[in-house]
Amino acid sequence: MKAEIISIGTELLLGQITDTNAPYLASELPLLGIDLHWISQVGDNRNRLVATLKRAYDRSDIIITTGGLGPTEDDVTREAISELLGEEMRVDPELEQWLRSMFQKISYDMPERNIKQANLIPSARAIANTRGTAPGWWVEREERIILAMPGPPGEVKQMWENEIRPELKRRLSGEVIISRTLKTLGLTEAKVDEMVSPLLSSTNPTIAVYAKLDGIQLRLTAKDRDAAKAEEAIARTEEKLRDILGWAIWGYDEDTLEGLIGNMLRERLLSLATMESCTGGLLASTITDAPRSSDYFKGGLVAYSAQMKAAFGVDAALLAQQGTVSPDVAAAMARAVRLRLEADIGIGITGVAGPAEVEGKPVGTVHIAIDAERESTSLSVLYPPRRHEVKRHAVYSALFKLRQLLLSWEQAVSS
Repeated sequence: MKAEIISIGTELLLGQITDTNAPYLASELPLLGIDLHWISQVGDNRNRLVATLKRAYDRSDIIITTGGLGPTEDDVTREAISELLGEEMRVDPELEQWLRSMFQKISYDMPERNIKQANLIPSARAIANTRGTAPGWWVEREERIILAMPGPPGEVKQMWENEIRPELKRRLSGEVIISRTLKTLGLTEAKVDEMVSPLLSSTNPTIAVYAKLDGIQLRLTAKDRDAAKAEEAIARTEEKLRDILGWAIWGYDEDTLEGLIGNMLRERLLSLATMESCTGGLLASTITDAPRSSDYFKGGLVAYSAQMKAAFGVDAALLAQQGTVSPDVAAAMARAVRLRLEADIGIGITGVAGPAEVEGKPVGTVHIAIDAERESTSLSVLYPPRRHEVKRHAVYSALFKLRQLLLSWEQAVSS
């Protein structure tokens, strides 16, 4: 089956918000054996939306829309679908009663404008929305399915997972597409592509290489009418990739570096502390994105100036001699925070995020150090000179370096 996603909202075209719904749905459709052929965006204009829907209706079996189901005048998705199919909308009494009860629960009188959210056409049935006031539409006509969902990502996800996906899965009995993502760090995109080039000609599974802020990712996709056979094809190719890439692979699918490292620290009963300069607290923030990070994370210090670095325990003479951006200063920061916060491991990061040089060092210069009582290690890197990316790359590099250190300790114990 051919599918098409249409994201609706003028704010998307103006760049005011980023569309996260389309990527989420795009990752879900293959799991049902549905091929996604097109993704488009259109503003809150009825005529243009009707034209976009007609094009989709002429070439796709399943059309999924997000956005435009609110109560305001510029929410025109229902009206556009109605016009496309030549069907008249009418208020559904049960939907109207549900809407009014939703407002009663929060002790508000429902504005009459919200009545439009209770409209249906003969070919549509309502899709329950447990997180908002906008029911979706499930429309079927002429062997086409139109699935209209609201715009907020939380509402899209719950509606898809609880209402739409189970129904589609029940109806469809075609090929199943299984995907697996391998995550690497420490190698460039070109290097990964070169290393795995003998496998890139594979057609089932296919292998795609992507550059992300947390490293280079490889997405394996296998298709078969038998899910078990698709899984087997993925497993065989994954084993070959592990043999080729080895140490560079740090995780799979939904794994995060902060989550994996958190588990390693928790299992080893180790504590961690950080002192950051150019990353401005982003490392500590990322570490605490992992659940139960309080089990092992002592805290983080943001020492942006030379004075703050000295106040937190970095030798003032070293700062006067080398400036704030050097491998030795990163090492001193890591040691100072480890001792100051009484942690087993300290991480120090200093560098130049941009937009201008600092102390003659170019934008993108980053020095990372990890200090532990038994061992210390460091890393110096020059990243592409884009401020946000410098900070994010530095954080992931620090976490990856810590992972390597913890693994080396584990291997030393086992040997």
